[in-house]
Amino acid sequence: MGIFSRKNNATATTTAPAPVNPDLAALTGEYTIDPSHTTLGFVARHAMVTNVKGSFQEFTGTLHLDGSDPSRSTAVLDVEMASIDTGSADRDGHLKSADFFKTEEFPKMTFRSTKVEALGGDDYRLTGDLTILGTTKPLTIDLEFNGAAKDPFGNERVGFEGKAEILRSEWGLTWNAALETGGVLVSDKIKLNFDISAIKQA
Repeated sequence: MGIFSRKNNATATTTAPAPVNPDLAALTGEYTIDPSHTTLGFVARHAMVTNVKGSFQEFTGTLHLDGSDPSRSTAVLDVEMASIDTGSADRDGHLKSADFFKTEEFPKMTFRSTKVEALGGDDYRLTGDLTILGTTKPLTIDLEFNGAAKDPFGNERVGFEGKAEILRSEWGLTWNAALETGGVLVSDKIKLNFDISAIKQA
């Protein structure tokens, strides 16, 4: 007799997978992130009253997209930490120093995906391992598929927007300064923003 019989009132339930965007389903393949049309940005609260925005200017990355089964997709990203740019040379120099990123000792920040989930429609969730200062912690990024197009040079492109939040202290980024009015100079919570354009490889 099976597990579920007439004497057993339990019923089997299954969770249907989120529907896959038909446009994305046709895009299976290998992609290279285009640094000149991609932004890896961040926002930190400064002195409790304003936001400082910045980005990284040098990085490489690849995507493997499986449009019919997004869970099989993967992402790899390597970021040159010395390429940080907040619009202030003095601030950038401080961020590269031993107080923050120690770029001479730890020149790269890396991300390696471990899981991709289709949430329905154009929404996806990407989970992976983020390594900063030699410390690896999980990071979850909410992604929106922006579409696909062929550019004037014949390149097949895909676009995604993403956002995430981290506590920098979890990666050993603990430098701060107390304010006379209370609070600290730099927030622990950092907002991450991604605007990604990737080119399909032949």
